[in-house]
Amino acid sequence: MNEPKGPGGRPRSEQAREAVLHAVDDLLLEVGYAALTMKGIAERAGVGRQTVYRWWATKAEVLFEASVADAADELAVPPAGTPLADVTAYLDAFVRFLAHSPAGIAYRTLLGAAQHDPAVKELIGTHDTLVASARAVVERVRPGRDVSDQEAAALIGPALLWVMTGRDPARLDTGELARDFLRAGRGAPSAR
Repeated sequence: MNEPKGPGGRPRSEQAREAVLHAVDDLLLEVGYAALTMKGIAERAGVGRQTVYRWWATKAEVLFEASVADAADELAVPPAGTPLADVTAYLDAFVRFLAHSPAGIAYRTLLGAAQHDPAVKELIGTHDTLVASARAVVERVRPGRDVSDQEAAALIGPALLWVMTGRDPARLDTGELARDFLRAGRGAPSAR
């Protein structure tokens, strides 16, 4: 069995890795991003600081890995039967992720940090899990089309803006957003 390797080529202990990823989520919620430290993450995880630094160079990298892994699970929505139902179900999961999930809170935190930290901006750019999840849904409801990042961003943009600007997620009509998205697409299937 191949164990995941850190940047130094040493095998990772999956138990230690999981402890670190859970610790970063918990600490973010407890102390916030500014007070989050690699030392605190290591202490909460019950591992040495050198263990954390062996696999991640910054707290943003730890937080990003934790968020991406959880986002992939939380945003994987099974087919719902119609394009409108598929897109609405995805947007419901997307809003839940951003507004209520610890991983979504972590992702929102990283998006904020990326506005003034070029390293965090570059990190997010390496794998934009939000656009990737949206692209998968758009490809499913519009088969045979090459889906651009811009088209995927058009799906999630309104909901992302809604949540990031502090509006009440319960007041967002994801069904209306889904209908608008499907109507706006050229050659899109019927939204019914």
